[in-house]
Formats: sequence, structure tokens, C-alpha cells
Amino acid sequence: MTGKFNFEDKGCKDFVEEDSGGRFSRHQDAASSYKFKSTCYRLLRYLKLALRVRSTHLLRTGSLFFFIMATVMNNFAVEKGIPAVFHWPVTFLDRLWTFLPTIYTAYYALLPLWPLESFSPRALLMLGLVSFWMCRLSYNTWRRGLFNLKDEDYRWIVVRSKIPTWLFQVFNLVFIAVMQNIILFLLGIPAQIAALQQPSQLSTSDYILATLAVLDVIVEFIADNQQYSFQTYKQRGVLRGFVTRGLWAWSRHPNFLCEQTFWILINLFPLLAPESPQLPSLPISSITPLWPITPALVLCMLFFSSTRFTEDISLSKYPEGYRAYQSRVAMFVPLLTPVWGLLLKIRGKKDEVDELLFGQGRATDEKDD
Repeated sequence: MTGKFNFEDKGCKDFVEEDSGGRFSRHQDAASSYKFKSTCYRLLRYLKLALRVRSTHLLRTGSLFFFIMATVMNNFAVEKGIPAVFHWPVTFLDRLWTFLPTIYTAYYALLPLWPLESFSPRALLMLGLVSFWMCRLSYNTWRRGLFNLKDEDYRWIVVRSKIPTWLFQVFNLVFIAVMQNIILFLLGIPAQIAALQQPSQLSTSDYILATLAVLDVIVEFIADNQQYSFQTYKQRGVLRGFVTRGLWAWSRHPNFLCEQTFWILINLFPLLAPESPQLPSLPISSITPLWPITPALVLCMLFFSSTRFTEDISLSKYPEGYRAYQSRVAMFVPLLTPVWGLLLKIRGKKDEVDELLFGQGRATDEKDD
């Protein structure tokens, strides 16, 4: 090999040019090793540059995000000669979902600490809350077996069965591998705004929102535990196909409700703070001022569409029971459940629906949610 490994960008180009002739095909292993080393070096170099500059621009950090995402995706190729993104494991992102929001939040929260000049107690508080959220989600993901590389969310199996293979690969690339990574990246924006505020101490709104966030995570854990217990005992054949007791008697998806509420609370930390969130002054007709609440809006839209798809699956398996459940219990907001019950009572169907949902039934099959 006549190419020399140079840590400069120009050297990387020279190496490729010198070995792009006939000898390249005879040194595939060396070339692959060089490509891996070069990618790692550029990643570390970019991280060092980003931390030294103390970037305050979203686009600069965004370029870091896309670089990391591309680097990770290109290391998941299974067969040589085929683009790596087509081998991106569908459930791999389900596992990363438990960690990436915390990593992005930590990046913004800890960035002002690197020069040891100043820090944002609000951003650090948000990081602590997101870490607490990560522990809950990681535990629930682990006990459901989704960290097992051979297991996956049952909804992906349904998606594969409904669309052609090539279309699923496009969906895998565009939505799962790219769009969902962008959504996870957006969840770090509130910490960026908080880090720029540089408050000297926490405000009353910080303490209130932190308390609500902790309570929200605890309630979500209770909902997850009720669902897990139901699915465990369901195997004995003495329960119906979906849980209708506890928190699930007030909301069809209390865990999803708490998940959305948590990130809304995180989004509100810098916006309700006494310090200015440093937003641009724009006319009311402009939609640009909405960008600080973009993470919460995007996440809520994702959960709404995902929940509708989940309910379509449940409705196809339990047509009568789940339709009654939808008419009796609100999708998310528990305060609407008594309203649905009142409407059923006016129509004279409340007792019948309550007996169907909250009486003794027989099990069917497969888990939901």
C-alpha cells in the first residue's frame, strides 16, 4: 500500500486516490480498516471542535447529529455491496429511544460546563429529570424483552404484512432511520434554550414543573406495571384481550398520555422561566415563534398516529370488546371518560358496556399496547 494514513482531510483524499487503482481490489480489508479509523477520527475531531466553539447555533449541532446518525447507520450493514441503511434493524431504534433523548439533553446541558465558566441549573435539572425518565423506560423495555436482538415490537410485524417489501424498506429508511432520529434530536431543544438563559438560581416555575414531571414518570411507571401484570396473568386464560382496570379504566393509553405530558413539561421549563427565552421578535402572523414548542408538537403528533394504528390492530382482534372500550373510555384525557359514560347512559347502553368491559371475561390472545 503506497497510501499513507494522514489525519488531515487532504491526507484522507490522497489515500483514496493512490489506492483507487488495480491494487484497491486486493486490499479490501485494509481499505475497510482505514475507512473505519478515518470515520472514528472525523467523529472525534468534530466533537472536539463543537465543544471548543461552544456552539449556540442549532444548525451546527444539527450537522453533528446527522454525522453521528450516518456513522451509526453505516456500521449496520449485513452484506457487502448493499447500502447499510437497508439493513437497519427496525427495533434497533426502539432500543435507542431509551437513550438518545438523554444524550442530546446532556449535550446541551453540559456544554456550558466545558470551559468551566458558567452553567445553567435549569438545564442540569432538566437533564436529571430526563435521566430519571430514561431509567423508567429502560427498565420497562428490558422486562418486555425488547433489548433482545431477536425480539421486536409486534406492530412492525403488522406493518410488514400490509405493505410490499420494497415499500417497507423505504419506510424503514425515511421514517424509522431518519425521521424518528430527528424527532429524538428535537427533544434536546428545550435544554438548549435553558442553557442559553443562564439563570443564577432555579425559579418557582422550575420547582413546580420538576415536581409534576417526577409525578408524571411515577404514574407512567404504575401504568406500565399494570399493563405488564395484565399481560403476565393473561397467559393463564382467565382475562380478556386488553386491560381495562386501574388507570386503564380512565384512559385507553395512560402510559402514552404520561409520555406526552412529560415532554410537554420539559418543553415548558425555559418558556415559563422568568428569564427571557431569547426568542426572536416576529409578527404574530409568522409561524417561526412556534419553534420552541416544536418538540412537544411533533412528539404528540407521532403518538397520536401511533396510537390510532395500535387501536386499529386491537379493533381487528377484538371487534366488539374494543369498540365498546372506545365508546366508554377516552383515548388519552381521563376527564373525558365520565363524559363518554354520561353519553352512554343517555343512550341506555352504559350498564351493558360496563358489564362487558369491567365484568368477568375470557382471554383471547396476543398482547396489546
